[in-house]
Amino acid sequence: MLEKVNTMKKQNRLVEVLSNKKVKYGITTALLSGVGILLPRIFHFLAGATAGSVFLPMHFAVLIAALTMGIISGSIVAGISVIFSYLLTGMPSLARLPYMLIELVIYAILLGAFNKKFNSYVSLVLTIVLGRIIYAGVLFVAINWVGLPTYGISVIASIKTGLPGIAIQLITVPVISMILNKGLKFKND
Repeated sequence: MLEKVNTMKKQNRLVEVLSNKKVKYGITTALLSGVGILLPRIFHFLAGATAGSVFLPMHFAVLIAALTMGIISGSIVAGISVIFSYLLTGMPSLARLPYMLIELVIYAILLGAFNKKFNSYVSLVLTIVLGRIIYAGVLFVAINWVGLPTYGISVIASIKTGLPGIAIQLITVPVISMILNKGLKFKND
């Protein structure tokens, strides 16, 4: 009988710990970082080498994190996804890595901020549009003022190529975020 009581106390303690807001945020951020690393590999395996630029799979985890948990979580997922993806798979290339990191952090910051004022869909559309404009400005400064090489990066070309991914993001990201918010009782902080 005493054993059952101790087991129940341990189970209740585990439930209490896992119900803690910071623990839920940390675990979900870590899991979405894993998704940010794994999803591009799956897309490349199923759809070939250009799948990343067409479907933008790494963006999904960052956008879901930012929409669900806010700027900090979205930025952490961006950093971990890009850096560990490079370390584990060599993608994005080292030359492309800083640009990809900057792009994803811009989206995390914008989406986390917009979602405090607008609904998920409006926030996501504003983020996709304004994020690309800001990213174009960052590229302009990096290339023309700092003198960094372009590595063939073009915002206009990436938008055209990434239209399927953008469309899928607009359909799925708000729905997945809503499910996470409802199930885990998150609130974008």
